[in-house]
Amino acid sequence: MKQPNPLDIGTQMDVARHRLRVAREDLETAILTFEAGQYRAANNRAYYSIFHTICAVLAKEGVAFKRHKDTLSYFNKNYIHQEIFPRELGRKIVRAEEIRHASDYDTFYIASKEVTKQQIHTAQQLLALAEEYLRENVE
Repeated sequence: MKQPNPLDIGTQMDVARHRLRVAREDLETAILTFEAGQYRAANNRAYYSIFHTICAVLAKEGVAFKRHKDTLSYFNKNYIHQEIFPRELGRKIVRAEEIRHASDYDTFYIASKEVTKQQIHTAQQLLALAEEYLRENVE
């Protein structure tokens, strides 16, 4: 296996910026699928926008987890409970994960337009706050 070139290795903020790009792409896909009436798919992409946004915030401090549960728990403990991000957003993130899981795995889950719209709004809100947080906390 080829050794990485030290000049090809980015900073933690490079990783954070990349994850924000992925989060924005997921959000754009959520909006497109929402507009097409594909609410289950839109719930999935809205959740992944939220997840990748959280990963961007954690990348700034060099933290990453293999499991979503661990990522969300760490973010909740270190960013929501510390009130770096609003507590009400923490509840919305938990709900987004539950809805994504139901949309993806529950055979008879019916994704509604209103719930999906809320998921997209949560993703937009978190992304805007995370971008602001990362801009203000660049070292």
